[in-house]
Amino acid sequence: MIPHTPLEIYLSLFKTTTRERWDWITPGAIAGLGVIGVCFIYSAQYAVPQGSLLAEFWFKQVLFLGLGACLYVSVSLVDYRRWLGIAQFFYVGCLIPLVVVFLPGVSGGSAERWGASRWISLGPLGTFQPSESAKIGVLLITASVLVHSRVGSIRQSLGVLGKLALAVGIPLFLILLQPDLKSAIVLPPMVFAMLYVSKLSTRFFAGALAAFLLVVGLVAWDLTRYVNYMEDNGLKISKENQGKYEPHSFLPYVHDYQRNRVLTFLNPEKYDKTGIGWNQEQSLISVGSGGFAGKGWTQGSQAQLGYLPRAVAHNDFIFSVIAEEKGFLGSLTVLSLFGLVLFNGIRIAGLARDRLGSLLAIGVTVLFAVHVFVNIAMTIGLVPITGIPLPFISYGGSFVLSCCLLQGLVQSVYRFRKDFS
Repeated sequence: MIPHTPLEIYLSLFKTTTRERWDWITPGAIAGLGVIGVCFIYSAQYAVPQGSLLAEFWFKQVLFLGLGACLYVSVSLVDYRRWLGIAQFFYVGCLIPLVVVFLPGVSGGSAERWGASRWISLGPLGTFQPSESAKIGVLLITASVLVHSRVGSIRQSLGVLGKLALAVGIPLFLILLQPDLKSAIVLPPMVFAMLYVSKLSTRFFAGALAAFLLVVGLVAWDLTRYVNYMEDNGLKISKENQGKYEPHSFLPYVHDYQRNRVLTFLNPEKYDKTGIGWNQEQSLISVGSGGFAGKGWTQGSQAQLGYLPRAVAHNDFIFSVIAEEKGFLGSLTVLSLFGLVLFNGIRIAGLARDRLGSLLAIGVTVLFAVHVFVNIAMTIGLVPITGIPLPFISYGGSFVLSCCLLQGLVQSVYRFRKDFS
């Protein structure tokens, strides 16, 4: 029977593909992570019910995951090579919200409350974070530039790097202006990984390492100036005194609250932790008190009693809730599921039959690896607090949908790897 309606055509795409055309490892792991996320978002907010069902974070996360599953399947069914033709248009489309977010009233009061313009208010539907779609746009435009360019001689490599510096630099600049450092720091590793797959000259990576060390040196110099200025003027490094140094700063994209987080991380005994290092300190208590099997679901004292602030327990510090309530076993389960997603992404990148497929798969995998590493390292005190969420587990609509779309691209690479003449 020939399909006629849009629904019949959509369903026929499943019937015309064999079971071998689908990779079931990643979606299985994602489903497990999604279920864990919903359960512990519920637990993190258990002590303070939000009222109606539609106001509950866990229920909204279920809706986000449902929409994300539809998006994942839809993207998986489209040959990933088709994205190459619209990469430039998608990229431009992602830049527009990054500019719109600065218009008065668009952020829904977020700029006034937190000093940042990171969200576009959608009224009763919630908010949209443009930096999430920007990650997809940067991924596609980077892949497009590398596929359409020759990388070999120094002259060719410099030409490619010039194009990428402009293409990646524009959204990176706009994201830093918001300011949203957490979203900005995940982009360079993704782009560098894609450049590495493209077999760019090792001289470039040596230069990039030198540039990175230079940036670290500048940040250290800025922190020294900051500490000296505050001490010379009798100001305590605390949440209350944030913003008093910025007019004297030579690094305009580094803000006082970011300096305070780094200093509190480096020397928690010396600097005031009230409102700065409190979240990380309570997170460490949560993780450490979980033991081998945890205290039990909804029984974690740090989140339930509000020591781990409820404003962050269900998103940035959701791993702390899991570690406290399910202990080492629960933490190991989460890490194992993420390991499946990441190693399978690398496997699919190796199975890809063309350069584009390898670039997309490795770019997405490295992006997720950065999110997982930084978020979990943040909760156990290995890195300063950055606010990077945990894929498929942390609460957030824009983030969940972008994660599903990105993993859908990887599934598409797997599904269409044999369709070459």
